[in-house]
Amino acid sequence: MSKKTGKPKKQKRARAVEDLPYRPCVGIALFNAAGRVWVGCRADDGAAEAEGEGHWWQMPQGGLDDGEDPYQAALRELYEETSVKSVSLIREAPGWLTYDLPPELIGVAWKGRYRGQKQKWFALRFEGDESEIDVLDPGDGDTPEFSEWRWEKLDRLPDLIVPFKRQVYEGVVSAFADIP
Repeated sequence: MSKKTGKPKKQKRARAVEDLPYRPCVGIALFNAAGRVWVGCRADDGAAEAEGEGHWWQMPQGGLDDGEDPYQAALRELYEETSVKSVSLIREAPGWLTYDLPPELIGVAWKGRYRGQKQKWFALRFEGDESEIDVLDPGDGDTPEFSEWRWEKLDRLPDLIVPFKRQVYEGVVSAFADIP
């Protein structure tokens, strides 16, 4: 009952999961000269997105700001998470790849505004020296998202990612499998 009107309070109706949008996002497959791809181990210190606990490995990714060009967002996210700026564009993956959050994370991740992410992926070539890579004191000065990093074979990445993102990583592997 409302104290002001004496009438029953209206129940706030929860949005159905299928009515929630996907969060626009970019992802970066950063290739070194040997054809290996950069992966970082997620730092589970509360600063990472609420996508579930676990020490999994993933490529750099992050949200696309309103009106932001996806390629520029990819360069920004790469710098914010790894300090890397010395890159060249190999190519953009066709279309957008999506994943849904597991039921226990819907309403938790991103303050409940999204059901998952739609991601635009870019393959970039690392042109710098490895000393440029710094995940513990990243380029944006924010809390690190990764605790460590390494170069990995592209086709191994789906086995390293949190399970609900595996389909996206399989799509990334398919899109960039021919890159030496």
